[in-house]
Amino acid sequence: MGSNPLDQTMSDILEVNNLTMDFGGLRALDNVNIRVAPKKTVALIGPNGAGKTTFFNCITGIYAPTGGALYLLSNDGNRHRINGLKPNKITQLGMARTFQNIRLFNNMTAMENVMIGQHCRTSTGVWGAILRDRKTITEENNVVKNAYHLLEQVDLSKRANMLAKHLPYGEQRRLEIARALATHPQLLLLDEPAAGMNPQETISLVSLIQKIQHIYHISVLIIEHDMKLVMQLSDYIYVLDYGRLIASGTPEIIKKHPQVIQAYLGEAIDA
Repeated sequence: MGSNPLDQTMSDILEVNNLTMDFGGLRALDNVNIRVAPKKTVALIGPNGAGKTTFFNCITGIYAPTGGALYLLSNDGNRHRINGLKPNKITQLGMARTFQNIRLFNNMTAMENVMIGQHCRTSTGVWGAILRDRKTITEENNVVKNAYHLLEQVDLSKRANMLAKHLPYGEQRRLEIARALATHPQLLLLDEPAAGMNPQETISLVSLIQKIQHIYHISVLIIEHDMKLVMQLSDYIYVLDYGRLIASGTPEIIKKHPQVIQAYLGEAIDA
């Protein structure tokens, strides 16, 4: 397995040590170690059933891992152990996620979806909402401005008032990314963002992710089957097979790695 030059640093945005996840007698993840450095794009790839989405569910608080230690560097620069934390708390610390199956509020507008994403960063309480004091009004105005700005960044500002369910599929994907960005993450997790996209939409997605990183200086951890996209975007790649890491390294190393080629039956590495 390749040596990650970014491994030995306390400044990693995400540090996953010996992550293990059991479901009854099935071991879905077996002592997985992964690092994500600041402002880098890291890919987690592997065949269907390799454990990739289970990994995301463990680090985002949906599953409580059977073993291992998970650390996240929060927006304020502090390092937090996130084992056992609830998903909303992990989001507050600076990790945001999109899903393989799009999870938007379909009967809300694009603008409203992004505004909801900012909820974890607002301070208005019940009394503020009732009394409508100056602080509350100012905060609400900022939420609207920020939401519109994020829609501009993902080229959806013209769709601001359209219900999410009426957006074309590719635009729903972009809206989900905008909503994730609204939480002000240090680390953005993208779960199969190109799934169901046509080639032109995938090309636009690559440009969007690159643009987001350039503007917001965040780290990205991506699960994706499209090897061309992975090779274009990634600084570093980890490969899972049956819950175990079988390889890690730069795109140049991974595309030639014999175990990776065998795991994919040679089909997807010709990117």
